[in-house]
Amino acid sequence: MNLDSLAASRRHSHAFNDGNPIAEHNTRRAMALTLVMMVVEIAGGWWFNSMALLADGWHMSSHALALGLSAFAYACARRYAEDHRFAFGTWKIEILGGYTSAILLLGVAALMAVQSVDRLFHPSAIHYPQAITIAIVGLAVNLLCVWWLRDHPAHSHGHHDHGHGHHHHGHDLNQRSAYLHVAADAATSVLAIVALFGGMYFGAVWLDPVMGLVGAALVSLWAWGLIRDSSRILLDAEMDAPVVAEIREAIEGGEVPARISDLHVWQVGRGKFACAAEVVTPSAVDSDHFRRAICVHEEIVHATIEVRNAPIGAVAA
Repeated sequence: MNLDSLAASRRHSHAFNDGNPIAEHNTRRAMALTLVMMVVEIAGGWWFNSMALLADGWHMSSHALALGLSAFAYACARRYAEDHRFAFGTWKIEILGGYTSAILLLGVAALMAVQSVDRLFHPSAIHYPQAITIAIVGLAVNLLCVWWLRDHPAHSHGHHDHGHGHHHHGHDLNQRSAYLHVAADAATSVLAIVALFGGMYFGAVWLDPVMGLVGAALVSLWAWGLIRDSSRILLDAEMDAPVVAEIREAIEGGEVPARISDLHVWQVGRGKFACAAEVVTPSAVDSDHFRRAICVHEEIVHATIEVRNAPIGAVAA
């Protein structure tokens, strides 16, 4: 067997990113519906001379932009899936989209807070009936989008989380970012409706800006959680993930005495990890022995193992 044939027989093909066609489709139609509602609110605000509706319409435009960003990330990840320049696939394009979307979400929260403070000190007349009607329609649209973008258990791969769901290893963070944008819009719509009814029936004009501040705080909290989870993946901060302990146990807890002298683990897809390890052992075993032990765990899809033989007795059993 020549070198080319030997290399071909040892070559592995990897599909690190399975994609998420359901989430991509739902993100696109949520974006389309959000754009339609945005136009309705802006037109209604102009027609009824309602600054509240105009503000909410432009606020919804930021969510339409974020949904478009999520859809664009899905499309890019799918388009470049076979591009050899991406050593470990294109999944992080989706994560980058989620991270950028979270930054936009923080911007929306800041804008909401500034506008609410300004409205608190400079109240203006509100056309309550028209504003309430369109706000209710907006809430219905947002709830429909929330339903579309909810996390589907069949696609979440949650069994890889091993009880550490705060890492969201098996979840689609790009889908989650889109979901949070429409959920934030739904929450602010609820707060706006409560404030508008309070102002119309009880004269509590101050409720509108106060509810805006509450909504801004809530959106900021959601955005920060998304930034934390997506940035961990972008920075490969995975060495405290449960899969690292599984790798150590598979190598050091087997029948062959061995110790890991160097280990690097990073995430390459939803619930999928790659690792590079240096193993010290006194036994005459090759890297395939340890690779087979590691790959019993299905979330480990790529393993590079370097074996260094140590003198007999140098490694404790």
